[in-house]
Amino acid sequence: MNNYRLITSLRPVVAFLFLFFSILIPVTAAEYFQTKALPGDGIYSMLRRYQLDGYRCNFDQFYQLNRMQKGSGLRVGKAYLLPIEIYDFDGRTIRSTIGNDDWDTAVKIRDYNLALVELGLLEGSYDETKLLLVPHHIDNCSDQTISIPSPVETDPEQATNTSVSTATDENNSASSAAGGKRVFPIFGPDYAYTPLASTKLRGKVFYVVSGHGGPDPGAIGRREDHRLCEDEYAYDVALRLCRNLIAHGATAYMVNRDPNDGIRSDRYLTCDRDEVIWGGIRQSPNQKTRLTQRSDVINELYEKHRLQGVSEQQVVVIHVDSRSRSQRTDLFFYHHPSSEEGLSLARQMHRTMRQKYRRYRANGEYHGTVTARDLHMLRECKPTSVYIELANIRNNHDQQRIVLQRNRELLADWMLEGLMGNR
Repeated sequence: MNNYRLITSLRPVVAFLFLFFSILIPVTAAEYFQTKALPGDGIYSMLRRYQLDGYRCNFDQFYQLNRMQKGSGLRVGKAYLLPIEIYDFDGRTIRSTIGNDDWDTAVKIRDYNLALVELGLLEGSYDETKLLLVPHHIDNCSDQTISIPSPVETDPEQATNTSVSTATDENNSASSAAGGKRVFPIFGPDYAYTPLASTKLRGKVFYVVSGHGGPDPGAIGRREDHRLCEDEYAYDVALRLCRNLIAHGATAYMVNRDPNDGIRSDRYLTCDRDEVIWGGIRQSPNQKTRLTQRSDVINELYEKHRLQGVSEQQVVVIHVDSRSRSQRTDLFFYHHPSSEEGLSLARQMHRTMRQKYRRYRANGEYHGTVTARDLHMLRECKPTSVYIELANIRNNHDQQRIVLQRNRELLADWMLEGLMGNR
């Protein structure tokens, strides 16, 4: 556990109160909280960690405090000011401490401080530490709320005027768009509009992770002189699944994100390296670091939704396997050895696939399996997780399962049915 250090120019007080190294320094007449950028941090993920991402003016204040241009990156280990003003708690009330008699404002500040304690970002409440945190948005931009940005939308600092999927309900942020338009540009122009088919998954949160991406294309196959990159086909199926989840009322996050590639109908998907991680995080060239970036993002979002009272959260990891060219495989599932919930979820999805194969495959056979594996994304993610292999990318017969647009759509549809169970 790292400790926070508080320093002011007014008095030599040093207190070990926080979990990360932080500093108080005077900025104009106020003292602002300061913290170091962690590996994989972008501005969005840093503000999200401190519950500041729901208000656009917090981003504006961050840029102003740190004298940075929009779109700038962060340097690991460097300290940055956050739009959180710090007051010495007077031991009586929040209202007397900040000089504001408004009851609602005091309640918001209290709840914010308690939320940081529950997240493990503070070791004690303000009445214990005598330090009260007041986020910028409470007094300065309460009319500019953007709630949780739509999980399939671009980040606030990257959004354009055509991004209309800001939600009005924090607990259902992906299933409604501003003005009721339900437009999600991440799915591409032909699929951006996502009508609400049902509310069967309302209140559930899903994290959809397509394998590899960025500097790592994953497994490589060849077909008719075309190069098949695992990450592109896994991403297309993941996008389709994410859209399906949202169509049935779920909150669904695309953890791997490609700024240019929406859902595609082509047989042969162009290989590229521009995928990033939710929050605009550039993917590390190191595999272990890259996986940690993904699980960290998921765990941060998991804790945020857990504090909001969401009890059902699941991770779906989608890959394409690589085996000898002669070996055919059916879609199969992994779960973590110690997760009974993961085993139950994998079996539930497996049953759905078996039923579909019996109905649609000529001979009715299905040889997909459910297996325990100690993989990073199954072990390190806090929500219940399932890991899916779609096909053997090197086998000519298996390749049809991913290169045909209709098959990719069916895979996403059947996975949705498996996740919905008996709903």
